[in-house]
This record gives sequence, C-alpha cells and structure tokens, in this order.
Amino acid sequence: MFELNSILERDSILVGNFPLSQLRLINDSQFPWLILVPQRNGVSEMHHLVEKDRQQLMSESCLLAEVLHDAFSADKLNVAAIGNKVPQLHLHHVVRFETDICWPEPVWGKVPAVPYGPQALSDVLEKIRSLLNDDLTLPDNNAELYY
Repeated sequence: MFELNSILERDSILVGNFPLSQLRLINDSQFPWLILVPQRNGVSEMHHLVEKDRQQLMSESCLLAEVLHDAFSADKLNVAAIGNKVPQLHLHHVVRFETDICWPEPVWGKVPAVPYGPQALSDVLEKIRSLLNDDLTLPDNNAELYY
C-alpha cells in the first residue's frame, strides 16, 4: 500500500492519478505548482525506480509540462526533483512568469505560501483535470474534500 509523505500531504491537494504517479497541486496560489509523486514506497531518487517506472515518470512529466506550459502561457517551466526536506521522490512542475514574485530566482523557500481560496482552488483543479481528462484518474470525491 502506497504511503504519501505527511509533508506532501499537508502542503498539497490531490488532483488525480496517472498510471504511476499521484498528481498533486501545491497549495500556493502564487504559482501554478504541481508535483508528481510516484506511488512507490521507499524511493527517494529517480535512479531508484525500475527502468519501466523511470520511463513512465518521464512520460507523465513531459505530458504535464506540455499541458501546464500551454494552459498557463508560461514564460518558463521549472521542473525539478530536489527532495532535501522531503525524501520521498516527487517531481516539481512550477509555472513561472517574468512577473511572478520570485522571478528570476527559484520559488523554493523564497516567500511564504498563499493558500488557494475555495473558488480559486475549484477553478484551478477543474482546469487541470479537464486538460488531462484522458490521462488522469480523478479522485472519487469532489475537490472540496481535498482542500
């Protein structure tokens, strides 16, 4: 049974599931920021995944990156697996704009998170889910249960 790190669970909202990974929205309305969390216990680095899972993660990441870049008209998309504070493997996808509060610096640890309000959360979840409709298995419950 897959166990999600408690920090990732606290700081993010489940969007849905790809074949390998949970797709989660970081609860910070300053940036469209999603993470892919491969549903494999005890994995902290990409090279720890078996080859088939590595390929699947890259496929999911590239699909997500393309959708986010186009949907949000990003100036840049930051994709990274850092894991210094949370050892469970998770791959960040942060939509960046030249006008965002941290530009051009990385977003990690720069400014306090500003959680989504209920309507903004509902809107962003609906947008992402509709764009990935054919590739994502949605949670059984509605978005409010993941807020």
